[in-house]
Amino acid sequence: MTPDLAASFARIALGHVEREYPHKADHVMDGDADAYIPHLVHPIFYGSFDWHSCVHGYWLLARVRRLFPELAEAAAIDALFARAFTPAKVEAERAYLDRPSARSFERPYGWAWTLMLASELIVAHSPHAQTLQPLADAFIARFEEFLPKLHYPVRAGFHSNTAFALVLAERYARASGDDAFRATLRAAASRWFSHDRGAQAWEPSGEDFLSPTLTEALAMQALLAPDVFALWFAAFLPDLATGQPAALFTPAQVSDRSDGKIAHLDGLNLSRAWAMRSLARSASGDMARALDEAAARHLAAAIGEVAGDYMGEHWLASFAMLALTGTDGTG
Repeated sequence: MTPDLAASFARIALGHVEREYPHKADHVMDGDADAYIPHLVHPIFYGSFDWHSCVHGYWLLARVRRLFPELAEAAAIDALFARAFTPAKVEAERAYLDRPSARSFERPYGWAWTLMLASELIVAHSPHAQTLQPLADAFIARFEEFLPKLHYPVRAGFHSNTAFALVLAERYARASGDDAFRATLRAAASRWFSHDRGAQAWEPSGEDFLSPTLTEALAMQALLAPDVFALWFAAFLPDLATGQPAALFTPAQVSDRSDGKIAHLDGLNLSRAWAMRSLARSASGDMARALDEAAARHLAAAIGEVAGDYMGEHWLASFAMLALTGTDGTG
């Protein structure tokens, strides 16, 4: 990650977090009174095509602001955050969750990205961290209620993937010092994944932006003790050092970037690079080398595609930032 690249990512996000249309809503109407105008219902996260992409657009800006405080774009980020993160607007976003029909609103992807945003503000010692905390607390409560009763993980390669949510939520738990919440996350990961062995990695599917296989490994890396994870990982993907399963090592091909679902595959290449770079740090020798080399191929395949068609532009830079700076923003 270079200052010039960070600045370009910031400009992309600044261009869409307050762009209201086109807009895809996650909204249940119980009657005529529930007619939906994005900025009236969600006074902060109304842009970026959909709610969750707007959240991680703000996260991207918060990370750029923390890692590159001298950028010219910092002033625009500060002004945006001052407009957005007010107690009244945060309360409106939180109050939306009180609607009976919003019980599963953005579960678990938007929940996790909200906590990821909160973690970035905490680590940056931002004054906005305290303002956003009521919304973060609401999603923590939802995680605490939901995870124990979810008997089976969702292993899809898109928003409903529960391993991805665990990774982002774990980042929040560490940043905030919430050991009890982290224990809840660890219990879920252990219950769902601890007995998985010899992953076949039948992927990608045609609309994936996450690798179900690598994202599961990333969650276990985040939540298990290093020695426990090493044993689990060796059994989960025993042939990584020889480049197997081959499907994991081959970047996805994207045939039509104007198609929002097919464009997900650019995100898959970026999120695989993120996962591989992180997992390589827990490996050594041929395994670490294979993961690092594959990460470089995946990153090269997608890093030039974060801008262009709005179907990718409204979210891909966030995944590029994950790939380049890691979960914690340390590379």
